Amino acid sequence: MNVYSVKNLVKRYEKTNVLANDNISFELKQGDIFGLLGPNGAGKTTFLRQLMGLLRPSSGEIYLYGKDVVANPDIIPPVVSYMSQRPLALADLKVIEAMTITGHLRGMTRANARKQGLELIEEFGLEEISSRILGRLSGGQLRLISFCLALLNKLPVLILDEPTNDIDPAYRKKLWQKLQEINIQEGVSIILVTHNVTEAEKVLKSVGIINHGKVVAMGCVEELKEKIARDVRLEIIFKPDSIDEETQEELFRIHIEGMVKKINPEHWMLHVPKEKAMNKVQAVVNQIGVENLHDFRILMPNLEDVYLELGGGKRLAKTG
Repeated sequence: MNVYSVKNLVKRYEKTNVLANDNISFELKQGDIFGLLGPNGAGKTTFLRQLMGLLRPSSGEIYLYGKDVVANPDIIPPVVSYMSQRPLALADLKVIEAMTITGHLRGMTRANARKQGLELIEEFGLEEISSRILGRLSGGQLRLISFCLALLNKLPVLILDEPTNDIDPAYRKKLWQKLQEINIQEGVSIILVTHNVTEAEKVLKSVGIINHGKVVAMGCVEELKEKIARDVRLEIIFKPDSIDEETQEELFRIHIEGMVKKINPEHWMLHVPKEKAMNKVQAVVNQIGVENLHDFRILMPNLEDVYLELGGGKRLAKTG
């Protein structure tokens, strides 16, 4: 049985006549980590809020472990934990108070909720802010506490809306590692929205890309990369003062043809089809010379390439 099954989901805001979700169908399998990607305003948060029973669809069906969520949203809280972008309901509480109350509402005793809250605070090195008011935290601190709140009582399904926004690189790494840990060790099924596509690729098992409320691609990460991102990128960085800029341009124009982009006077990016990659590597070495290269990298297609090729970096013009 799938964790979530969504069929032909439509959400239209009647007052503004905005079609936020347009006929979305989706399945979350047990143990999956699914990423929903898309530009701002694409309908991602609206979709998550319907999965949580916080918004009622205009039409369509949502099933959680085979049970109808639209008809009975009360089945969601015992099994699904939700990290929203801002936990406004708890803003006036101290961090540890918010932990204790959240855990208690999920069925834990207050003592166990406080204990688990303190363990999470220690794990993420947040002891200094444990007694501070939630609403007075910085954006990054609040996001980390929100993540810890979502982990309380270890529910089998976790839904996260922009979990890494405003968080510095060291903490982002910890957060991604924690998601992998609870997925592998505890079997937690995860749905998340993120703009940190490159980092998320290391964690995600499947992905959907949404624009104007419509899913433009969905599937296994590796399958999408193979299907859509066909080019290999060659990153070429010249040693300073090795070859003048005019000669560099001539080399790429005449001897190393391809879709080339100059990043700066010494840094170039060459896009080539996979089947021609080895020939281009040899051409770079032969024409430029290893002695003139500060760095030379072969970059295989990644999830960000897929995302950008499908318009993930911007809201596409609406068609139809």
